[in-house]
Amino acid sequence: MYIPENEKILTEVISAYDFPKTLLGAVRYGSGHINDTYCLVCQPQEGKAIRFILQGLSVAAFPRQEELMENFIGVTSHLRKKIEAAGGDVMRETLNIVPTRDGKPYYMDSTGRVWRLTHYVEGTVCLQKATPDLFEASARAFGRFQWLLADYPAETLHETIINFHNTEDRFAKFLTALEADKLGRAKDVAAEIKFAMDRKADCSVAMNALREGKLPLRVTHNDTKLNNVLIDEESQEGVCIIDLDTTMPGLSIYDFGDSIRFGANHSAEDEKDLSKVNFDIELYKRYARGFLEGAKGGLTPAELEYLPWGAKLMTLECGIRFLTDYLDGDNYFHIHYPEQNLDRCRTQFKLVADMEAQWDEMHEIVREIAK
Repeated sequence: MYIPENEKILTEVISAYDFPKTLLGAVRYGSGHINDTYCLVCQPQEGKAIRFILQGLSVAAFPRQEELMENFIGVTSHLRKKIEAAGGDVMRETLNIVPTRDGKPYYMDSTGRVWRLTHYVEGTVCLQKATPDLFEASARAFGRFQWLLADYPAETLHETIINFHNTEDRFAKFLTALEADKLGRAKDVAAEIKFAMDRKADCSVAMNALREGKLPLRVTHNDTKLNNVLIDEESQEGVCIIDLDTTMPGLSIYDFGDSIRFGANHSAEDEKDLSKVNFDIELYKRYARGFLEGAKGGLTPAELEYLPWGAKLMTLECGIRFLTDYLDGDNYFHIHYPEQNLDRCRTQFKLVADMEAQWDEMHEIVREIAK
């Protein structure tokens, strides 16, 4: 059996599982930067090879690994029940865990790291760039994710990353970094600081709506990019939502908004020429249409009303996080040149400004689609 060099821990992990017939090897897989992911290939005596995905969870990103796996198991079990009840294919429409030899849903290695093995979803691709059609297809998939999990008790899930989308907390951390001004950078980014300060009240909009009971607590994915949807090779539709490690309690508008932040523009995240950074209202419209189609009328009137806020807040929050890290000395986000976090901040704030200029139209689009 082939095992990559310097990955001998895999021998220990692999030995914890029973595989059908001959295990040919394990190779690095995918383009993720957090977990260690491998594709394992087994060859029966007859028929096609059988593939599995093995992932070692990042201890740095997810220190509460057992709580994360409780979420993973609970959500995927619920999805299987709902998919089966709807007449779907449970082996393609959600991730399916392969138990260890002793029947456990994951394996903890000798270093204390958690590993999980899932069936490979054949006939699908994971794409990094979206055409408008694929963007809308991913929206349907994430909307359906909301629909399938609408009756899951979100409050029972663990927060795998505390305050991940708490925009008030993100703003408070920005103020702390600004006050400390470790590197004396604040004087050179007055415009960006003012942009954030002028929108302090916005940072409380979603949290206030949640506290007041206007918006329901939902199961949210929290990383709704195209590459977290497996696309069927033939139909080009989203089949299965993957990367469930950040699935936790949240607001549906967060999942909607993060997709818009990422996908409804055509520029690089660190584009220096802000004239190239533009919020694409047509892509917003297509995503809103797909998301609501997938959700099948499952969102409340208030959630529909706040969908544009989700887009604005996720973009504003991301810009504030980049600005905070720039002021703090670039300790969180990896950079390749000194001003990269500042450039990232500026692109996000430009998108926010574009959204504000089309604010009424953003609301009208949702209202028209939801009729």
